Amino acid sequence: MVDDFVQFDRSGNAVNKREHGNYIDAHVHIWTNDLRNYPLGAGFTAEDMNPPAYLAQDILCDAQPCGVDRVVLVQMSYYGLDNSFMLDAIKERPEVFRGIAVVNGKGKDPDTQMRRFARMGVRGFRLYPEEVADAVLEQGGFRKMFLSGAEERLSLCLLMNPDSLAVVDKQCRKFPDTPVVIDHLSRIGMEGAIREADVRALCALAKHPEVRVKLSGFYALGQAKPPHLDLGPLVKHIYEAFGPKRLMWGSDCPFQVAHETYQDALSLIRSRLDFISDEDKEWILGGTAHELFFRSSG
Repeated sequence: MVDDFVQFDRSGNAVNKREHGNYIDAHVHIWTNDLRNYPLGAGFTAEDMNPPAYLAQDILCDAQPCGVDRVVLVQMSYYGLDNSFMLDAIKERPEVFRGIAVVNGKGKDPDTQMRRFARMGVRGFRLYPEEVADAVLEQGGFRKMFLSGAEERLSLCLLMNPDSLAVVDKQCRKFPDTPVVIDHLSRIGMEGAIREADVRALCALAKHPEVRVKLSGFYALGQAKPPHLDLGPLVKHIYEAFGPKRLMWGSDCPFQVAHETYQDALSLIRSRLDFISDEDKEWILGGTAHELFFRSSG
C-alpha cells in the first residue's frame, strides 16, 4: 500500500509528494463558515461553531506530518441530516476520505438513503446517544438500518454512553451480521472515573464478532490530558478482549487539537503502550479502518 501521495497546506495547495502512509484517522469532523452554500441545521447558529471552520485541508495539515494520510469523516451535528459538505470533501479527494453519514432512522426509508450514500463514499452511519435505546431501536426505520448494514456491509457507528451497552448487546444479538462501531470507547471515563463495571460491559461486546471499538477522544476521558497514560489500563482491557483487528484509532479533530497537539492523541497508541506489538499497532492505526471503511467501498 505504497504510492505517491500529495500533501496539502491549509490553503489547499499541494506542497510535496511522498509515499502514502498506512495510518488512518478514523474519526474527524469538518465544517465551513460558508453558510450560504452549506447552511446550518435547525437550532444551530454560527456562534455554535468553534472553531468557525475546520476544513478538509485543515485535518490534512494536522495529520500528514504525523504519518496519517487518510481520514474517515464523521457528519457534523451542525448540519443535521444534510451531509453535503462531507460528501463534497469525499468527492474531491476520494483516495483520502471516506464518510460516516447521518440519516433519519425514524423515517420510512433510511435504508434507501444508506445505499445511495454508499455509492458516494459513505461506509458508516451514525446514531446519537438518544437513539441508542430500546424504545427507539425497536422502531421500523432503525430495524431497516441494521438490516441494510448487514446486507451492504455498512457500519452503524454509535455515539453512546456506558449505560447503553446492554442495549447494544441486545441489538447485536438481534442483528449479528451488522457491523457496529462503538465511538470513543463508549465514552467511559468522560466524567473522570473509569468504572470497572463499564469496562466489563464494553469488553463483553467482544463476543459479537461484528463489533469494533474506536480508541478515540482521549482528550475528554479520564484525566483528559496528555500523555494519557491513565487510559492505558482501559485500552489494555479492550485490546485483550477485542484484539487489534477490531480496534481503530481516531483523533476526534478538531475538538482534540483544541486541547492538545495532534501528536498527543496519536502517540498513546504509537509509542506509549508497550503491551501493543508493532504489528498490532499497524492494525489499530490503519489496518482495521482500511478494511472497514476503504477496502469495502469498492
